[in-house]
Amino acid sequence: MFVITNGRLITEDAILHGYDLFIKEDRIERIAPKGEIKFEEQMEIIDAAGGYVTPGFIDIHSDYIEHMAAPRPTSLMNFDLSLRETEKELISHGITTMFHSLSLYKGSDYSYKPIREPENVQKLIDLIDDTHNTKHLVRHRFHARYEIDNVEDIENLKNYIKEDKVHLVSFMDHTPGQGQYRHLEIWRNTVRSYNNMSDASIDVLIKKHETKEKLSMEDIQEIAELAHEHHIAVASHDDDSIEKLELVKSFGTTISEFPITMEVARRAKELGMYTIAGAPNVLLGGSHSGNLGAAEAIQNEVIDILCSDYYPAAMLHSIFALVEQYDQSLVEMVKLITINPAKAVKMEHEIGSICEGKKADILIIEKITDEFPVITSVFVDGKLIQKTNYRM
Repeated sequence: MFVITNGRLITEDAILHGYDLFIKEDRIERIAPKGEIKFEEQMEIIDAAGGYVTPGFIDIHSDYIEHMAAPRPTSLMNFDLSLRETEKELISHGITTMFHSLSLYKGSDYSYKPIREPENVQKLIDLIDDTHNTKHLVRHRFHARYEIDNVEDIENLKNYIKEDKVHLVSFMDHTPGQGQYRHLEIWRNTVRSYNNMSDASIDVLIKKHETKEKLSMEDIQEIAELAHEHHIAVASHDDDSIEKLELVKSFGTTISEFPITMEVARRAKELGMYTIAGAPNVLLGGSHSGNLGAAEAIQNEVIDILCSDYYPAAMLHSIFALVEQYDQSLVEMVKLITINPAKAVKMEHEIGSICEGKKADILIIEKITDEFPVITSVFVDGKLIQKTNYRM
Protein backbone atom coordinates (compact mmCIF):
# COMPACT_ATOMS: atom_id res chain seq x y z
CA MET A 1 0.00 0.00 0.00
CA PHE A 2 1.19 3.47 -0.90
CA VAL A 3 0.05 6.99 -0.13
CA ILE A 4 1.21 9.74 -2.48
CA THR A 5 1.19 13.08 -0.68
CA ASN A 6 2.26 16.68 -1.35
CA GLY A 7 1.47 16.41 -5.04
CA ARG A 8 -0.76 18.21 -7.55
CA LEU A 9 -3.17 15.56 -8.82
CA ILE A 10 -4.23 15.95 -12.46
CA THR A 11 -7.67 14.42 -12.97
CA GLU A 12 -9.84 14.59 -16.09
CA ASP A 13 -11.40 17.81 -14.83
CA ALA A 14 -8.94 19.71 -12.67
CA ILE A 15 -5.63 19.94 -10.83
CA LEU A 16 -6.27 19.01 -7.21
CA HIS A 17 -4.15 20.68 -4.54
CA GLY A 18 -3.99 19.39 -0.99
CA TYR A 19 -5.13 15.85 -1.75
CA ASP A 20 -3.56 12.46 -1.01
CA LEU A 21 -3.83 9.41 -3.26
CA PHE A 22 -4.09 5.97 -1.66
CA ILE A 23 -2.98 2.92 -3.68
CA LYS A 24 -4.02 -0.51 -2.47
CA GLU A 25 -2.93 -3.62 -4.37
CA ASP A 26 -3.29 -2.71 -8.08
CA ARG A 27 -5.96 -0.02 -7.73
CA ILE A 28 -6.48 3.58 -6.78
CA GLU A 29 -8.33 2.98 -3.52
CA ARG A 30 -9.07 6.54 -2.49
CA ILE A 31 -8.47 10.21 -3.26
CA ALA A 32 -9.03 12.39 -0.20
CA PRO A 33 -8.13 15.77 1.30
CA LYS A 34 -4.77 15.70 2.98
CA GLY A 35 -4.97 14.21 6.46
CA GLU A 36 -8.17 12.20 5.97
CA ILE A 37 -6.36 8.98 5.04
CA LYS A 38 -5.14 7.42 8.26
CA PHE A 39 -1.58 6.21 7.84
CA GLU A 40 -0.92 2.62 8.83
CA GLU A 41 2.37 0.92 9.55
CA GLN A 42 2.31 -1.13 6.34
CA MET A 43 1.77 1.93 4.14
CA GLU A 44 4.69 3.48 2.28
CA ILE A 45 4.52 7.25 2.05
CA ILE A 46 5.64 8.78 -1.26
CA ASP A 47 6.39 12.49 -1.09
CA ALA A 48 5.63 14.06 -4.49
CA ALA A 49 7.53 17.19 -3.39
CA GLY A 50 5.06 19.51 -5.09
CA GLY A 51 5.23 17.65 -8.38
CA TYR A 52 2.37 16.71 -10.67
CA VAL A 53 0.68 13.34 -10.14
CA THR A 54 -0.72 12.06 -13.44
CA PRO A 55 -1.95 8.85 -15.01
CA GLY A 56 0.66 6.77 -16.83
CA PHE A 57 1.06 7.68 -20.48
CA ILE A 58 -0.58 5.50 -23.13
CA ASP A 59 1.27 5.39 -26.45
CA ILE A 60 -0.85 3.82 -29.19
CA HIS A 61 1.51 4.39 -32.13
CA SER A 62 5.26 3.85 -31.88
CA ASP A 63 7.75 1.86 -33.93
CA TYR A 64 10.53 2.45 -31.37
CA ILE A 65 10.94 -1.29 -30.79
CA GLU A 66 12.15 -1.57 -34.40
CA HIS A 67 14.96 0.88 -33.66
CA MET A 68 15.94 -0.99 -30.51
CA ALA A 69 15.89 -4.37 -32.25
CA ALA A 70 17.72 -3.05 -35.33
CA PRO A 71 19.88 -0.05 -34.34
CA ARG A 72 21.51 -0.28 -37.76
CA PRO A 73 19.67 -1.37 -40.93
CA THR A 74 21.43 -4.74 -41.06
CA SER A 75 22.19 -5.21 -37.32
CA LEU A 76 19.59 -7.36 -35.59
CA MET A 77 19.94 -7.57 -31.82
CA ASN A 78 18.47 -10.32 -29.69
CA PHE A 79 14.73 -9.55 -29.69
CA ASP A 80 14.09 -10.51 -26.06
CA LEU A 81 16.92 -8.23 -24.97
CA SER A 82 15.54 -5.46 -27.19
CA LEU A 83 12.04 -5.65 -25.74
CA ARG A 84 13.25 -5.72 -22.14
CA GLU A 85 15.65 -2.83 -22.65
CA THR A 86 12.95 -0.89 -24.49
CA GLU A 87 10.53 -1.08 -21.56
CA LYS A 88 13.23 0.21 -19.21
CA GLU A 89 13.48 3.27 -21.43
CA LEU A 90 9.71 3.63 -21.70
CA ILE A 91 9.14 3.90 -17.96
CA SER A 92 11.79 6.62 -17.73
CA HIS A 93 9.61 8.60 -20.17
CA GLY A 94 6.37 7.84 -18.30
CA ILE A 95 4.95 5.40 -20.85
CA THR A 96 3.19 2.65 -18.89
CA THR A 97 1.14 1.21 -21.78
CA MET A 98 2.83 0.77 -25.16
CA PHE A 99 1.21 -0.30 -28.41
CA HIS A 100 4.23 -1.51 -30.36
CA SER A 101 3.49 -0.56 -33.96
CA LEU A 102 4.98 -3.35 -36.04
CA SER A 103 4.80 -3.06 -39.81
CA LEU A 104 3.41 -5.81 -41.98
CA TYR A 105 4.98 -4.63 -45.24
CA LYS A 106 5.26 -6.40 -48.55
CA GLY A 107 8.72 -4.91 -48.98
CA SER A 108 10.53 -1.76 -49.97
CA ASP A 109 12.22 -0.88 -53.23
CA TYR A 110 14.62 1.60 -51.68
CA SER A 111 15.17 0.95 -47.95
CA TYR A 112 15.47 -2.73 -47.02
CA LYS A 113 14.89 -3.30 -43.29
CA PRO A 114 15.32 -6.91 -42.17
CA ILE A 115 13.46 -6.11 -38.95
CA ARG A 116 10.32 -5.94 -41.13
CA GLU A 117 10.77 -9.38 -42.64
CA PRO A 118 7.69 -11.51 -41.78
CA GLU A 119 9.64 -14.01 -39.65
CA ASN A 120 11.13 -11.19 -37.55
CA VAL A 121 7.77 -9.48 -37.11
CA GLN A 122 6.33 -12.83 -36.02
CA LYS A 123 9.06 -13.22 -33.37
CA LEU A 124 8.35 -9.78 -31.95
CA ILE A 125 4.59 -10.38 -31.93
CA ASP A 126 5.10 -13.60 -29.99
CA LEU A 127 7.44 -11.90 -27.53
CA ILE A 128 4.91 -9.12 -26.92
CA ASP A 129 2.24 -11.75 -26.31
CA ASP A 130 4.54 -13.66 -23.93
CA THR A 131 4.97 -10.60 -21.70
CA HIS A 132 1.43 -11.08 -20.41
CA ASN A 133 2.57 -14.24 -18.58
CA THR A 134 6.15 -13.34 -17.63
CA LYS A 135 7.81 -10.63 -15.55
CA HIS A 136 7.60 -7.25 -17.23
CA LEU A 137 7.49 -3.53 -16.44
CA VAL A 138 4.93 -1.89 -18.75
CA ARG A 139 1.70 -3.02 -20.37
CA HIS A 140 2.73 -4.29 -23.83
CA ARG A 141 0.30 -4.36 -26.75
CA PHE A 142 0.61 -5.04 -30.49
CA HIS A 143 -0.53 -2.46 -33.05
CA ALA A 144 -0.67 -4.16 -36.46
CA ARG A 145 0.28 -1.62 -39.14
CA TYR A 146 -0.91 -3.32 -42.31
CA GLU A 147 0.27 -1.99 -45.68
CA ILE A 148 -2.54 -2.60 -48.16
CA ASP A 149 -0.28 -3.87 -50.96
CA ASN A 150 0.78 -6.77 -48.71
CA VAL A 151 -1.82 -9.08 -50.21
CA GLU A 152 0.18 -12.22 -49.41
CA ASP A 153 -0.04 -11.63 -45.64
CA ILE A 154 -3.82 -11.41 -45.21
CA GLU A 155 -4.19 -14.82 -43.59
CA ASN A 156 -1.34 -14.13 -41.15
CA LEU A 157 -3.04 -10.94 -39.97
CA LYS A 158 -6.36 -12.75 -39.57
CA ASN A 159 -4.66 -15.47 -37.52
CA TYR A 160 -2.95 -12.93 -35.26
CA ILE A 161 -6.37 -11.38 -34.61
CA LYS A 162 -8.01 -14.74 -33.93
CA GLU A 163 -5.18 -15.65 -31.52
CA ASP A 164 -5.86 -12.41 -29.56
CA LYS A 165 -2.36 -11.13 -30.28
CA VAL A 166 -3.56 -7.90 -31.94
CA HIS A 167 -4.82 -4.90 -29.95
CA LEU A 168 -5.11 -2.27 -32.70
CA VAL A 169 -5.21 -2.51 -36.51
CA SER A 170 -4.34 0.31 -38.89
CA PHE A 171 -4.51 0.22 -42.67
CA MET A 172 -1.64 2.03 -44.38
CA ASP A 173 -0.91 3.07 -47.95
CA HIS A 174 2.47 4.67 -48.61
CA THR A 175 2.01 4.79 -52.38
CA PRO A 176 3.63 7.95 -53.81
CA GLY A 177 1.17 10.61 -54.88
CA GLN A 178 -1.29 10.29 -51.98
CA GLY A 179 -1.42 10.20 -48.18
CA GLN A 180 1.82 11.17 -46.48
CA TYR A 181 3.46 11.42 -49.90
CA ARG A 182 0.72 13.28 -51.75
CA HIS A 183 3.43 15.66 -52.95
CA LEU A 184 5.67 13.51 -55.14
CA GLU A 185 8.72 15.65 -54.44
CA ILE A 186 8.53 14.67 -50.76
CA TRP A 187 8.56 11.00 -51.78
CA ARG A 188 11.45 11.62 -54.19
CA ASN A 189 13.46 13.30 -51.42
CA THR A 190 12.71 10.40 -49.09
CA VAL A 191 14.02 7.90 -51.63
CA ARG A 192 17.12 10.01 -52.25
CA SER A 193 17.81 10.13 -48.50
CA TYR A 194 18.20 6.35 -48.48
CA ASN A 195 20.29 5.97 -51.61
CA ASN A 196 21.59 7.91 -54.56
CA MET A 197 18.95 6.95 -57.11
CA SER A 198 18.68 8.88 -60.34
CA ASP A 199 15.47 10.72 -61.22
CA ALA A 200 14.89 8.24 -64.03
CA SER A 201 15.11 5.30 -61.61
CA ILE A 202 12.71 7.01 -59.23
CA ASP A 203 10.25 7.56 -62.09
CA VAL A 204 10.33 3.81 -62.77
CA LEU A 205 9.51 3.16 -59.09
CA ILE A 206 6.60 5.57 -59.18
CA LYS A 207 5.13 3.81 -62.22
CA LYS A 208 5.54 0.46 -60.47
CA HIS A 209 3.66 1.71 -57.38
CA GLU A 210 0.86 3.15 -59.48
CA THR A 211 0.06 -0.29 -60.92
CA LYS A 212 0.77 -2.57 -57.94
CA GLU A 213 -1.90 -4.88 -56.54
CA LYS A 214 -3.63 -3.79 -53.35
CA LEU A 215 -6.21 -5.25 -50.98
CA SER A 216 -9.73 -5.11 -52.34
CA MET A 217 -12.43 -3.22 -50.49
CA GLU A 218 -13.91 -6.62 -49.61
CA ASP A 219 -10.60 -7.74 -48.05
CA ILE A 220 -10.35 -4.58 -45.94
CA GLN A 221 -14.00 -4.92 -44.88
CA GLU A 222 -13.45 -8.55 -43.85
CA ILE A 223 -10.37 -7.73 -41.75
CA ALA A 224 -12.14 -4.78 -40.12
CA GLU A 225 -15.16 -6.90 -39.24
CA LEU A 226 -12.91 -9.58 -37.73
CA ALA A 227 -11.20 -6.92 -35.64
CA HIS A 228 -14.55 -5.59 -34.41
CA GLU A 229 -15.61 -9.12 -33.44
CA HIS A 230 -12.53 -9.26 -31.21
CA HIS A 231 -13.21 -5.78 -29.77
CA ILE A 232 -10.17 -4.30 -31.52
CA ALA A 233 -10.19 -0.69 -32.68
CA VAL A 234 -9.46 -0.03 -36.36
CA ALA A 235 -7.51 2.98 -37.64
CA SER A 236 -6.82 4.60 -40.97
CA HIS A 237 -3.42 6.11 -41.69
CA ASP A 238 -2.42 9.39 -43.38
CA ASP A 239 -5.95 10.38 -44.40
CA ASP A 240 -5.59 13.02 -47.12
CA SER A 241 -9.16 13.65 -48.30
CA ILE A 242 -12.75 13.85 -47.13
CA GLU A 243 -13.64 11.08 -49.58
CA LYS A 244 -11.08 8.71 -48.04
CA LEU A 245 -12.33 9.51 -44.53
CA GLU A 246 -15.90 8.69 -45.45
CA LEU A 247 -14.80 5.46 -47.13
CA VAL A 248 -12.79 4.22 -44.12
CA LYS A 249 -15.58 5.29 -41.78
CA SER A 250 -17.88 2.92 -43.67
CA PHE A 251 -15.61 0.05 -42.56
CA GLY A 252 -16.15 0.97 -38.90
CA THR A 253 -12.85 2.81 -38.57
CA THR A 254 -12.81 4.93 -35.41
CA ILE A 255 -9.28 6.42 -35.48
CA SER A 256 -7.64 8.72 -38.04
CA GLU A 257 -3.87 8.53 -37.63
CA PHE A 258 -1.92 11.56 -38.82
CA PRO A 259 -4.59 13.34 -40.89
CA ILE A 260 -2.73 15.28 -43.57
CA THR A 261 -4.57 18.62 -43.46
CA MET A 262 -6.60 20.71 -41.02
CA GLU A 263 -9.69 20.20 -43.17
CA VAL A 264 -9.36 16.41 -43.02
CA ALA A 265 -8.69 16.42 -39.26
CA ARG A 266 -11.75 18.59 -38.67
CA ARG A 267 -13.95 16.33 -40.78
CA ALA A 268 -12.66 13.25 -38.94
CA LYS A 269 -13.78 14.84 -35.70
CA GLU A 270 -17.20 15.62 -37.19
CA LEU A 271 -17.50 11.94 -38.13
CA GLY A 272 -16.84 10.97 -34.51
CA MET A 273 -13.33 9.61 -35.12
CA TYR A 274 -10.37 10.01 -32.78
CA THR A 275 -7.52 11.93 -34.40
CA ILE A 276 -3.82 11.32 -33.73
CA ALA A 277 -0.72 13.43 -34.27
CA GLY A 278 2.90 12.75 -33.43
CA ALA A 279 4.38 14.32 -30.31
CA PRO A 280 7.72 14.88 -32.12
CA ASN A 281 5.76 17.08 -34.54
CA VAL A 282 5.09 19.45 -31.61
CA LEU A 283 8.74 19.59 -30.54
CA LEU A 284 9.99 20.05 -34.12
CA GLY A 285 7.52 22.84 -34.81
CA GLY A 286 5.83 20.94 -37.63
CA SER A 287 5.66 17.77 -39.71
CA HIS A 288 8.90 16.39 -41.15
CA SER A 289 6.86 15.56 -44.28
CA GLY A 290 5.40 19.04 -44.67
CA ASN A 291 1.92 17.96 -43.56
CA LEU A 292 -0.34 19.04 -40.69
CA GLY A 293 1.38 20.85 -37.81
CA ALA A 294 0.36 19.19 -34.55
CA ALA A 295 0.52 22.29 -32.33
CA GLU A 296 -1.68 24.33 -34.65
CA ALA A 297 -4.14 21.44 -34.97
CA ILE A 298 -4.34 21.09 -31.18
CA GLN A 299 -4.96 24.81 -30.84
CA ASN A 300 -7.82 24.36 -33.31
CA GLU A 301 -9.15 21.41 -31.26
CA VAL A 302 -8.96 18.88 -34.09
CA ILE A 303 -6.42 16.49 -32.53
CA ASP A 304 -7.42 14.17 -29.67
CA ILE A 305 -4.27 12.11 -29.14
CA LEU A 306 -0.51 12.48 -29.23
CA CYS A 307 1.70 9.45 -29.78
CA SER A 308 5.48 9.13 -29.56
CA ASP A 309 5.65 7.82 -33.17
CA TYR A 310 9.40 7.17 -33.08
CA TYR A 311 10.67 9.23 -30.10
CA PRO A 312 9.33 8.20 -26.65
CA ALA A 313 10.71 11.26 -24.83
CA ALA A 314 8.41 13.47 -26.90
CA MET A 315 5.28 12.39 -24.99
CA LEU A 316 6.24 14.18 -21.77
CA HIS A 317 7.97 17.18 -23.30
CA SER A 318 5.33 17.91 -25.94
CA ILE A 319 2.53 18.45 -23.40
CA PHE A 320 4.60 20.93 -21.40
CA ALA A 321 5.68 22.67 -24.62
CA LEU A 322 2.02 23.06 -25.55
CA VAL A 323 1.28 24.57 -22.15
CA GLU A 324 4.25 26.90 -21.99
CA GLN A 325 4.64 27.91 -25.64
CA TYR A 326 1.05 27.74 -26.88
CA ASP A 327 -0.88 28.66 -23.71
CA GLN A 328 -2.84 25.41 -23.54
CA SER A 329 -4.44 23.91 -20.43
CA LEU A 330 -2.26 21.31 -18.69
CA VAL A 331 -5.35 19.28 -17.75
CA GLU A 332 -6.44 19.12 -21.39
CA MET A 333 -2.94 18.39 -22.69
CA VAL A 334 -2.47 15.48 -20.28
CA LYS A 335 -5.66 13.98 -21.74
CA LEU A 336 -3.93 13.77 -25.13
CA ILE A 337 -1.59 11.08 -23.79
CA THR A 338 -3.78 9.41 -21.15
CA ILE A 339 -7.58 9.14 -21.19
CA ASN A 340 -8.07 10.01 -24.88
CA PRO A 341 -5.86 7.19 -26.22
CA ALA A 342 -7.38 4.89 -23.59
CA LYS A 343 -10.85 5.63 -25.00
CA ALA A 344 -9.65 5.16 -28.59
CA VAL A 345 -8.42 1.61 -27.86
CA LYS A 346 -11.28 0.73 -25.48
CA MET A 347 -9.23 0.66 -22.26
CA GLU A 348 -10.72 3.68 -20.49
CA HIS A 349 -12.55 1.59 -17.88
CA GLU A 350 -9.24 0.35 -16.49
CA ILE A 351 -6.59 3.00 -17.20
CA GLY A 352 -6.11 6.55 -18.44
CA SER A 353 -7.22 8.74 -15.54
CA ILE A 354 -6.79 9.24 -11.82
CA CYS A 355 -10.05 7.87 -10.56
CA GLU A 356 -10.99 5.66 -7.61
CA GLY A 357 -11.27 2.02 -8.67
CA LYS A 358 -9.03 2.30 -11.73
CA LYS A 359 -5.67 0.62 -12.16
CA ALA A 360 -2.92 2.46 -10.32
CA ASP A 361 -0.76 3.46 -13.28
CA ILE A 362 0.61 6.65 -11.80
CA LEU A 363 3.47 9.08 -12.49
CA ILE A 364 5.06 11.82 -10.44
CA ILE A 365 6.44 14.59 -12.64
CA GLU A 366 8.78 17.20 -11.24
CA LYS A 367 10.74 19.99 -12.89
CA ILE A 368 14.49 20.15 -12.39
CA THR A 369 14.50 23.56 -14.09
CA ASP A 370 11.63 25.86 -15.02
CA GLU A 371 11.65 24.39 -18.54
CA PHE A 372 12.58 20.74 -17.98
CA PRO A 373 10.04 18.20 -16.63
CA VAL A 374 11.22 14.76 -15.50
CA ILE A 375 9.54 11.57 -14.31
CA THR A 376 10.62 10.83 -10.73
CA SER A 377 8.24 7.97 -9.80
CA VAL A 378 6.40 5.38 -11.88
CA PHE A 379 3.69 3.01 -10.68
CA VAL A 380 2.20 0.28 -12.88
CA ASP A 381 -0.63 -1.88 -11.54
CA GLY A 382 0.02 -0.41 -8.09
CA LYS A 383 3.68 -1.42 -8.03
CA LEU A 384 6.40 1.21 -7.65
CA ILE A 385 8.65 0.18 -10.52
CA GLN A 386 10.92 3.21 -10.73
CA LYS A 387 11.98 6.06 -8.47
CA THR A 388 14.57 8.58 -9.61
CA ASN A 389 16.26 11.05 -7.30
CA TYR A 390 17.99 13.99 -8.97
CA ARG A 391 20.90 15.47 -7.04
CA MET A 392 22.43 18.93 -6.90
